[in-house]
Amino acid sequence: MDNDLILLGHGSGGKLSHRLLSDLVLPILSGVPASGQNDAALITHNGQKFAFTTDSYVVDPIFFPGGNIGSLAVNGTINDIAMMGARPLYMSVGLIMEEGFSRSELKTILDTMREAADKAGVAIVTGDTKVVPRGKADKIFINTSGVGVIEHQLVIGGNRAQPGDKILINGAIGDHGITILAQREGLDLVSDIQSDCAALNDLTFEILKEGEAVHVLRDPTRGGVATTLKEIALQSQVGMILDESSLPYNDAVKGVCAILGLDPLYVANEGKLLLIVAPQAAEAALERMKAHPLGRQSAIIGEVTEDTRGRVEINAISGGTRAVEMLAGEQLPRIC
Repeated sequence: MDNDLILLGHGSGGKLSHRLLSDLVLPILSGVPASGQNDAALITHNGQKFAFTTDSYVVDPIFFPGGNIGSLAVNGTINDIAMMGARPLYMSVGLIMEEGFSRSELKTILDTMREAADKAGVAIVTGDTKVVPRGKADKIFINTSGVGVIEHQLVIGGNRAQPGDKILINGAIGDHGITILAQREGLDLVSDIQSDCAALNDLTFEILKEGEAVHVLRDPTRGGVATTLKEIALQSQVGMILDESSLPYNDAVKGVCAILGLDPLYVANEGKLLLIVAPQAAEAALERMKAHPLGRQSAIIGEVTEDTRGRVEINAISGGTRAVEMLAGEQLPRIC
């Protein structure tokens, strides 16, 4: 493999992405160590703490059951801020459109973005628009940035997981990725699978009521639950053990994954969060999550351990234990 070439796998959120960031991007641009890499940057100004994030969206197709590229961009940015325990406030939007893109489709996307932002209580305050020649892009790409305020003294981050902590998720795994795959490949599915695309800031607000027991919040987007938990295990230098029988899946998603040979643990989500919380608060946090519309299927799916630091394992339903690693290569490109 030519090491000078950027591959699709470098955008997967998995091993190649991490290698690109650690070997090239971060050393040149910021030097942030792996232990300090989270869904958003923490900034302090005049004693006030803020969370700041940026992201780009290139999903294909741009319209899909449960959302479109616009709602995905707004909700994804809000979620990255919320995962730092911040209240999202403001967003920017940059549009890169291909010549010939439909004005009516653009209006639909913009209307959806405004609706998603209004629902989450976030203001879109600035942005940019560019048009490139036909064939130099694919319909529309969206870049967003967001800022939120941290209104508490809690310290939340990927390096905060502690042995004994419980691992929770707020619902079924893999809905977004399988929705995109089905739409892209024209799969005739008997079930109405749709993306879980949603803003999680309100659910996060409920979780934060557990106070200092909340150690880590992370949304498992590219690379899925498996890659995200592996990242956290490495950041915190802890082990993790998952219980396969506790993992929540929608039957249709699980069935499609079985047919296509995909592991749903590596399939992207856009309305799910992983919570790592002190053991004494796990049941209370679970009840808070289940009481929220976006957390009806919440479950405790595993535990943080002191052994095998940096290693994630899963107790399989069929018996035995297997290792869970980061996504290798690109399972499904342009998922978000």
